[in-house]
Amino acid sequence: MKYIETLREGEHIGEVYLCKKKQSMVTKNGKPYDNLTLQDKTGLLNGKIWDVNSGGIGDFDSMDYIYVVGDITIFQGAPQLNIRRVRKVSEGEYDPADYLPVSEKDIPTMYGELMDYIQKLKNPHLKALAEVFFGNEAFARKFQQHSAAKSVHHGYVGGLLEHTLSVTKNCDFFSKQYPILNRDLLLTAAMLHDIGKLWELSSFPQNDYTDEGQLLGHIMIGASKIDKQIDRLPDFPKVLKSELLHCILAHHGELEYGSPKKPALAEALALSMADNLDAKMETWKEATASLQEGNLEWQGFNRLLDSNIRQTSR
Repeated sequence: MKYIETLREGEHIGEVYLCKKKQSMVTKNGKPYDNLTLQDKTGLLNGKIWDVNSGGIGDFDSMDYIYVVGDITIFQGAPQLNIRRVRKVSEGEYDPADYLPVSEKDIPTMYGELMDYIQKLKNPHLKALAEVFFGNEAFARKFQQHSAAKSVHHGYVGGLLEHTLSVTKNCDFFSKQYPILNRDLLLTAAMLHDIGKLWELSSFPQNDYTDEGQLLGHIMIGASKIDKQIDRLPDFPKVLKSELLHCILAHHGELEYGSPKKPALAEALALSMADNLDAKMETWKEATASLQEGNLEWQGFNRLLDSNIRQTSR
């Protein structure tokens, strides 16, 4: 199989991909065409069917696995597949594992590390709250398989877990470096800060925004889930509840980045910085992943990093 990340301009291919999205569109001249988003575990590829009435174009829809024949071109700096033939394939003609991007790290090991942080919490209320979520079998299974984003960073199976663990580790370091921080509050907030993404984004292979996600967003969803769960726990301190929820609501740091509140506690500030650091470093990693080591060419302006970037010399 030729994975998407290996495709180069001028190649003629015949491969099976997941059709993540199919849109029927019309050119400026009024000619119909189909715009596709194809996926395998290495990334996404835009595809175009210019002759939709061709006898070689079979019936298929979004989320179908399809066999496509076509040529790789470059459009606006990105690979594009001009499709000549396509047909929907049957089960047994493909291995689903080839089409879902997966964390490079071992998922059970990462979850074990996260559970170790919970066991070391000293505050009984925060520990009980974390155990209610992460100790639940159904929650744990879904959390380990979920992504942290549709496309920006950690958009793969295990991505939510990998991001959460990394943010927790960052916060653990901050708590040792800055004694003013309430370690248990900060680490609990770190572990819970993105649980709303379990409802904001659908599971793979869709990995797309749900109706609830579009209307509310993961910050509000997560805060609501935590709020309701705290109310089920006996004698959870009222002030501690407000402080924890504030950390969740402020973890994007700025109002323009989607936070309903700006950080007003040291722990909320530390969490927002730990979250931003991990998201930016993963974005940088993904933006340069296809480059060979030693390639010092400037890669152009990256919208997510707001800068022209290149690799560091070795």
